[in-house]
Amino acid sequence: MTDTKEGLFVVFTGAPGCGKGTQARILRENTHICHLSTGEMLREFAKKDTPLGRELKVRLDRGEFASDEMIIEMVKSRISEPDCACGFILDGFPRTLPQAEVLADLLAEQGIKLDAVLEIQVPDEIIMERILGRYACMQCGAGYHDKFQKPKIYGVCDVCGGTEFARRKDDNRTTVENRLVNYRLLTYPTIPFFESRGLLKTVDGTGTIDAVSRKIEDVLGLRAAAE
Repeated sequence: MTDTKEGLFVVFTGAPGCGKGTQARILRENTHICHLSTGEMLREFAKKDTPLGRELKVRLDRGEFASDEMIIEMVKSRISEPDCACGFILDGFPRTLPQAEVLADLLAEQGIKLDAVLEIQVPDEIIMERILGRYACMQCGAGYHDKFQKPKIYGVCDVCGGTEFARRKDDNRTTVENRLVNYRLLTYPTIPFFESRGLLKTVDGTGTIDAVSRKIEDVLGLRAAAE
């Protein structure tokens, strides 16, 4: 029988633009556990000279998506590393019900019990405003927003002083609407799956970044534990 590992093990989920990546990074800074972003993990694994890494690189270079099997193998490998022993935040995985089912089995095999699957809830109109208004410094990648996070000096990056900015090509209304539809079709079925296991916790993702962060700490019982 596998012993249950002690630590904080959390899955962040929610529609694109709900702020889960930002909140996962804040939680990582406050708790010092690993933030496992599927997108970042794919890029890192593609650099490795391993069978999985080489196959991932070929797919990504062709502009193809990684298969469920490859993503699951990547997650399995990553959460087995020593720095994940005391906890991790999964951000961007699972994206489908089959992935959620495999994750449940995988964690059980490794003696990991999830503390929570945290769904950040944000209305579609706010998601649209958030995504359509974001842009980044072309020099250092620092993120900004037309309304919510402007540079301190107009046209000058707070981090590196750069003066050139760009928006992602897929940050347009049609693409965002399609992403929301795909979220409901593919990812939302994971919500009742985790709810049935008593793991689901929901957080209102509207408001400032700091306000949402405090809500997440409250839901996870972190602020009470620190007092």
